[in-house]
Amino acid sequence: MALQYPSSYSSIPRLIIILCFFIIQYFPFYSSSSSSHASSPSTSAHSSSSLTIEQEKEALALLTWKSSLHIQSQSFLSSWFGASPCNQWFGVTCHQSRSVSSLNLHSCGLRGTLHNLNFLLLPNLLTLDLHSNSFYGTIPINIRSIPPTIGNLRNLTTLYLDENKLSGSIPHEIGSLRSLNDLELSTNNLSGPIPPSIGNLRNLTTLYLYENKLSGSIPHEIGSLRSLNDLALSTNNLSGPIPPSIGNLRNLTVLYLHTNKLSGSIPHEIGSLRSLNDLELSTNNLSGPIPPSIGNLRNLTTLYLYKNKLSGSIPHEIGSLKSLNNLELSNNNLSGPIPPSIGNLRNLTILYLHENKLSGSIPHEIGSLRSLNDLALSTNNLSGPIPPSIGNLRNLTAFGPIPPSIGNLRNLDTLCFDDNKLSGSIPQEIGLLSNVTILQLHYNQLSGPIPREMDNLIHLKSLQLGENNFTGHLPRQMCLGGALENFSATGNHFTGPIPMSLRNCTSLFRVRLERNQLEGNITEVFGVYPNLNFMDLSSNNLYGELSQKWGTMSQLNKPEHSPQQFVCGSIPKWLGVLSKLSFLNLSKNEFVESIPDEIGNLHSLQSLDLSQNMLSGKIPQELGELQRLEALNLSHNELSGSIPSTFADMLSLTSVDISSNQLEGPLPDIKAFQEAPFEAFINNNGLCGNVTVLKPCIPLTQKKNNRFMMIMIISSTSFLLCIFMGISFTLYWRARNRKGKSNIIEVTEDFNSKYCIGSGGQGTVYKAELPTGRVVAVKKLHPPQDGEMSNLKAFTSEIRALTEIRHRNIVKLYGYCSHARHSFLVYKLMEKGSLRNILSNEEEAIGLDWSRRLNIVKGVAEALSYMHHDCSPPIIHRDISSNNVLLDSEYEAHVSDFGTARLLKPDSSNWTSFVGTFGYSAPELAYTTQVNNKTDVYSFGVVALEVVIGRHPGDLILSLISSSGSASSSSVTAVADSLLLKDVIDQRISPPTDQISEEVVFAVKLAYACQHVNPQCRPTMRQVSQALSIKKPALQKPFPIITLRELFQG
Repeated sequence: MALQYPSSYSSIPRLIIILCFFIIQYFPFYSSSSSSHASSPSTSAHSSSSLTIEQEKEALALLTWKSSLHIQSQSFLSSWFGASPCNQWFGVTCHQSRSVSSLNLHSCGLRGTLHNLNFLLLPNLLTLDLHSNSFYGTIPINIRSIPPTIGNLRNLTTLYLDENKLSGSIPHEIGSLRSLNDLELSTNNLSGPIPPSIGNLRNLTTLYLYENKLSGSIPHEIGSLRSLNDLALSTNNLSGPIPPSIGNLRNLTVLYLHTNKLSGSIPHEIGSLRSLNDLELSTNNLSGPIPPSIGNLRNLTTLYLYKNKLSGSIPHEIGSLKSLNNLELSNNNLSGPIPPSIGNLRNLTILYLHENKLSGSIPHEIGSLRSLNDLALSTNNLSGPIPPSIGNLRNLTAFGPIPPSIGNLRNLDTLCFDDNKLSGSIPQEIGLLSNVTILQLHYNQLSGPIPREMDNLIHLKSLQLGENNFTGHLPRQMCLGGALENFSATGNHFTGPIPMSLRNCTSLFRVRLERNQLEGNITEVFGVYPNLNFMDLSSNNLYGELSQKWGTMSQLNKPEHSPQQFVCGSIPKWLGVLSKLSFLNLSKNEFVESIPDEIGNLHSLQSLDLSQNMLSGKIPQELGELQRLEALNLSHNELSGSIPSTFADMLSLTSVDISSNQLEGPLPDIKAFQEAPFEAFINNNGLCGNVTVLKPCIPLTQKKNNRFMMIMIISSTSFLLCIFMGISFTLYWRARNRKGKSNIIEVTEDFNSKYCIGSGGQGTVYKAELPTGRVVAVKKLHPPQDGEMSNLKAFTSEIRALTEIRHRNIVKLYGYCSHARHSFLVYKLMEKGSLRNILSNEEEAIGLDWSRRLNIVKGVAEALSYMHHDCSPPIIHRDISSNNVLLDSEYEAHVSDFGTARLLKPDSSNWTSFVGTFGYSAPELAYTTQVNNKTDVYSFGVVALEVVIGRHPGDLILSLISSSGSASSSSVTAVADSLLLKDVIDQRISPPTDQISEEVVFAVKLAYACQHVNPQCRPTMRQVSQALSIKKPALQKPFPIITLRELFQG
């Protein structure tokens, strides 16, 4: 029989014996034989009587068994009637002596048990073939499914019970069938051990027990079956070692022990099986080395040892297996080199060595395997060059390495060499493989640009370039044929824009471009992809808005835009149509306005991350409809109001973070909120609940009563206190003010110019030493030029701003004086003066090393972050410049001059006349005067660049913006592209090195992001401050060759 592996079945046994039927059938036979016996001579009568009785017994045995089968099975055996089974009974063959010799009922769909087949009444049976039916085990428990009485068939040569539903164990009585040649019990539900008595079957040539549930070890008695040709014990639960006695089976041609739980080493005795054609030991727990004796199996055509725990090197003796067609040693722990002797296997069509620990180079002898169709060497530690001889493998259809001679393989449709340590570049000859549809080069150490010739691969469906060191641009015409479905270039150093040809790939279902240095506007770069289900563009220098075309991608389940993408605008409402979306990460961008209600339509969503944006307004009630949501992160936004009551139904939620918002009210009473760490709630306005770090919530009625009583008490007390304090304070302040004013005027000799230390937009600054010994800075406002109101407005603005804020990087106000003749403010003195003065002084600038400069940038960023995000209402400075950044004796930065500051009120239009310093003001102020914190962000970017290059960066900004904004200005673009960062930074101090160089590069990159032409695409000062405080990524190329163009974000 051919070796087959169909699926197994199981059923409930049943037993029906209808004895009456056989009594009726047997009675006429008995009467007939009696009369015949009476009329015959004595000798012949005796012989005829014995034969008739034997036939009647066989008929009785078969008819009894028939009656126990399922009713439909009985109908199938309708030819079984009468006194003699040899009288054209279906499936029954008899000897010349009219005794049953063969019962062949395979593939008849019979259903029942073997329990009622009395083998004692079939003594001359030679062949029993019942395979491919639905026979099953029987009850009671002490009756085996394969009955012990089967051992009475001493003349049986063939027993086929495979492909049924037999259960229970193999009876040890089976060892009594000493005439047996073929025993096939495969594809059943047999369990328990293989009985050692099976070693008695010395005439056995075929033993098939595969696809059962047999357990225990392989009995060493199996080595006694010296006539065995085929042994298949695969796909069971056999354990323990392979018995060395198996080496006795010198006639064995097929040995299948795969898909078990065998352990230990491969016995060297296996090398004695010199007749073996097919050896399959795969998918076990075998360990140790491959025995060199395996080289003795010169007739072997198939050797499967994959998915084990084999170790050591591949023995060079394997090169002696010159008849081998298939060699699979993958998924082991094999180490060392690929033996050159493998080149002797000239008949090999499949060679799988992947997922091992092989090292060294690929031997050039591999080019001798001219019959090879499939070659897999991936996931090893192979190194060195690709042998040119690999180009000889003209029949190869699935392949790994990339030699220049690869262009000879014109019929190749699959090229895979992923997960190795290959180095060098992709040869341009790869463009000759016009039939390739799958190209997988990911997880190697390949470098250099992608050759232009790759544009010729117009039939590509899968292109995997991820996790290498590729540089340059992505293939510009990758979708010329429009066939691309799966594209990954993640984790490389690709620069430039995403190619516009990607629009043609309408069959795309997966795109991964994260962790590169791609740049440009993504708003219009993508087309319509109906089958797209995953896209990740994070960790690049991209900007723009999410195109409405994405709303047509109904299969999309995971778009990623993070971190430092600076995608801007509002979160689009069309995201709500992506019903199959399971992961949505829009964190660390510039999204503004509120969270759209339509997000609540994403009922398949499991993870939602909108953190570190500028989202405001209330959390929509509709988010509570996301019943499958497991992770929610809304932290570091400007969300307000209470958490919706619908969140109480989000029972799948396991992780939540709502920190750093303006939320208030009770937490939902669900596990995710009640068990979240305290960091998930910090920096909000007034959250309450049964969480350790929060105050308990007060019931509404109690809160109203308490509030009423508190108001009454505070009002009464405050009224009386105010009257008393008002009188006292007025008297005290008049006296103190007169004294303080006179002191300031006296020590500055009525604001003599010799005490002048600087001048700002609204006044002149003097140094004054008070009688107490304290040295302060006094800012005297300029006399009014256009009426009293403007000067008073500036004075009031600065007072109001400075009394609202307390921060280490904001100049400290000691006091002020408002008088008809003089109005001035008294500050803490900043000993080093303004940043502009230091940078313009050669000697002072040299003392300002890179550590101090980076600290200044961080200090200004932290001050502005505090003003924009931690003050209520937020404060906009509107005149950030190097002249308004003062340094103390430790070179710590302090933001000053708040005469132009503006408080942003939510109920105000926030429009104003132009203020600020030219060269630092945002470009949008040329056409609008609406106050926005993004104008401060732009000014900060200018100051940060000024700190790095040592002078105002106006010409530099202009050249880069011009090169980005005009395709026709090729000369400007060329200049911008050739500008090296090392040539632009302040040359008065030594170039930065090591970690400092990483921070300088990052600061410049961030400064450019702050100067984005579109205000909405600039980062917030909170994002800038946080980015400057974390560890910077390692440089992708040496500092001396980094160009400004690489750091500029359009």
